[in-house]
Amino acid sequence: MPDRSPNEIARDTFKLLAVKRLAPTPENYQVLYHEVAGTLAPAHFPSEHLRKIAGLLPAKNPGQQKHLGLLNSAIGQRSWDGVQNALIGFAGFGMVVPSGHSEPAPLTATPPPPGPLATPEFLEQIARLIENALPALGNDDVRFIEQARELLQMLRQAPVDLIRMKSMLGNFSHRLSFTAEDQSEIRATLLHLLHMVFENIAELCIDDRWLKGQIDALMEASTPPLTLRRLDDVQRRLKDVIFKQTEAKGRAYEAQAQMQQLLATFVDRLSLMTESSSVYHGTIEECARQIEQAKSIEELGPVLQNAIQATRHMATETLASRDELQAMREKTESAEAEISKLHHELDRVSAQARHDPLTGALNRRGLDEAMQREISTARRKGTHLCLALLDIDNFKKLNDDLGHEAGDEALSHLANVTRECMRPQDTLARYGGEEFVILLPDTDLDHGIATLTRLQRELTKKFFLRDNLKVLITFSAGVAQLAPDESAIDGIKRADQAMYIAKRTGKNRVLGG
Repeated sequence: MPDRSPNEIARDTFKLLAVKRLAPTPENYQVLYHEVAGTLAPAHFPSEHLRKIAGLLPAKNPGQQKHLGLLNSAIGQRSWDGVQNALIGFAGFGMVVPSGHSEPAPLTATPPPPGPLATPEFLEQIARLIENALPALGNDDVRFIEQARELLQMLRQAPVDLIRMKSMLGNFSHRLSFTAEDQSEIRATLLHLLHMVFENIAELCIDDRWLKGQIDALMEASTPPLTLRRLDDVQRRLKDVIFKQTEAKGRAYEAQAQMQQLLATFVDRLSLMTESSSVYHGTIEECARQIEQAKSIEELGPVLQNAIQATRHMATETLASRDELQAMREKTESAEAEISKLHHELDRVSAQARHDPLTGALNRRGLDEAMQREISTARRKGTHLCLALLDIDNFKKLNDDLGHEAGDEALSHLANVTRECMRPQDTLARYGGEEFVILLPDTDLDHGIATLTRLQRELTKKFFLRDNLKVLITFSAGVAQLAPDESAIDGIKRADQAMYIAKRTGKNRVLGG
């Protein structure tokens, strides 16, 4: 008899169910299926009855709960061996037989030894999880800290009282939820207060344009999601600004001191000029009186001589005061020009202390600091760190055909697409010209190459538009995974060599170095 297909056997089974007028239950279908197929039907497995028995069994301790779960699993798998093993294990946790007694004693509250899910290693992992979570929740809730310490002590003592540990974990979890909610609300409120302070400072300093870059950076850094890298980047950017700000403040004090000196000199000179004018006026009046009383021309000679000397002295003092005031004025104007120059420098530094003004990516100075930070983090945590060096293909031809302005726009387009594909922890920097560096923390070489390849695919989907023309931008890249003792310079050299090979072997490729 040729082999029949399962579909034919199933069809004939349903016909036989109808002929024998049997209910279409799984048991009836199974028996008739094997009858039609000519195979040996398996022994009947009373799943429903066994489940009823399992439902009546007590689960008063973790051992019984565990083996009751194994029993239900064995029933679902229709395994007699599993049912037998589960029942034998369940019976072992039903009562405790003290030494010296022939009959079983009543069930006691003594917990069983840790089972496979309560090994010392597993309990230690729970303890570490609690310890790692505590710093993020603060120390304000004293009762919460006490509960955590008690729970940690219990998890690390031997033997472990599983029943008490379960109760303490439940209480700790309940209190943890309230503490986490409080910390979340506190964090949100603090961020709101920070934003109010920043906005208030911006309103108070409308004329200080150099401050705008700092306020914008702080507002951006304090906007969720918060990351240590964003905060660290803003901190480093503000260091330059604060240095320039301090320098400008010192120059402002100098200018203020010079202005005070100028005013003091002016007042002194004005006083001297007033004095000189009084003396001069008295001298001229005396000369006029002597002229009126003169009887001859010979008597007028000495009088005229005194008048001429007084006039010359007055003119000399006036010129000296004018020259001194003019010099003070020039110094003050020079100081004001220097302060204005420093403020313009602050405008520039505030906006782009460590960033490339064209693409918004980090510049070489920002890249050096980012690499030092990522290398230190990778070595401290023992994680991988990859860096990729990419170079736009045929960039000179693009500049020649479309102009340098189009070349700048192409660089910005590449930077924008790269940022869209990057993870928050990745770093983009402009290395020079049409070259960019991407730092990829927690990434090995294979995943680094895959990341750059994915970026290449994204560039093929997002065309660069210039004068309504779609321009396909491609790049060649080299990726290097830093060795534990390798410097950033050596890593970039390896990535540069891999990129050079990618250029020589056809461009638009990513190779590992």
